This record gives sequence, C-alpha cells and structure tokens, in this order.
Amino acid sequence: MADETPSAHSTRWLETSRGILRYSELAPLLAERVLRLQERIEAEAYAAAPLDETLIRTLHRDFCGDLVPEWAGQWRTITVRVGTHEPPSPHLVPIQMLEYSLDLQARLAGPVQYELMPDTLAFAESRLLTIHPFADFNGRLVRLWLWELLRRLKLPPVQLAPRDKAETEIYLAALRAGDQKDFQPLARLWMQRLATPPPESIGQ
Repeated sequence: MADETPSAHSTRWLETSRGILRYSELAPLLAERVLRLQERIEAEAYAAAPLDETLIRTLHRDFCGDLVPEWAGQWRTITVRVGTHEPPSPHLVPIQMLEYSLDLQARLAGPVQYELMPDTLAFAESRLLTIHPFADFNGRLVRLWLWELLRRLKLPPVQLAPRDKAETEIYLAALRAGDQKDFQPLARLWMQRLATPPPESIGQ
C-alpha cells in the first residue's frame, strides 16, 4: 500500500489535471474525494452494481478521475514494485481481476455466514492489494471497496488504516503473508476490526 504513506512520497511528483504536484500536495485532495465517495457509498449509490471488477474500476475513476483522467479507472500498463512485493505483470492484471471477482462472489454466495466474514474480508483486501491493479492510489481504492462490502454485508464501519507504528508493522506483515496467499494473519486483524468499530473516516 505504497500510496498510503505520504511521508515516504513527500518528494514524489505526479502529473495531474492541476499540474505537476508533489505527493504531499495531492494527498489532501485525494482525502477530500475519498470522503465524498464514502458518503455516496453510505447513501447506497452503488447498491445496484454487481460486486465485480467493473465496480472496482468505477470506484477508482469516481474518486480520482478529475485529478488523473488519463488513467483513473484503467488497469495499470506499467510494472510496479510495492516494498518487497512485485505485483503481477500488467498483461496479467485483467484476468487476475476477473478471477478475483469470481472468487469473491463465490465466497459471498448464499446466506451470510458471519463466522466466515473475517476470512472473506481478509481475502477481499489482501488479494486486491497483491494484484495492485491501478497505477496509483490502490490503497485508497481498496478501502472504498471494503466500505462497500461492509455496507452490503450490514457490518459496522471499522478502522481500516493502522493507527501507529506497531499496528503498521503488524498490518504490513499480514499483507506480506497475503501476497503468498496466506490470509490468516489478516483474518485475525479483521476479527479485531469487527470487534472495535472506529469513529474516524477512511478518507485519511
């Protein structure tokens, strides 16, 4: 989730509709847009859309499309590296996103089994971050996606971003395990999240 640590990108620059901006300048603009989209999600603006890769692209485009119109909502066409993780090559992203959507739909099919929710939500979060489908802002996109999942599952809002260094280290370790398709560390974090819903927004 490289795009979720502004301090690590304070000297990174991105070309936007407002000119070339330092990441630290872009971050508050993104936060405003994530908050607005969170409000739309809570108002059920996407309730009729299938939970699939098309909705994921729509969410990405809707929150950052006015800032980066050339590639918002488009699968990445570049090779990226996130920490020690190397996401799949760009040509694999479309098929892996389709497979991800079908897998998630299968896990959510039938009556909701709340005892399985931590495992399902861990898969939904970790696998999407592993694929890293967009050129940037994947972390924020994943949080918006999870917000929509929680709403549909009638689960409470939860703390999605780590709050301190210790939580960050645990979270990143869980994501590294997820990159190897071991979702249990993140599932344990989801059990904690669901037990302690937070007051703050995902837009941060």
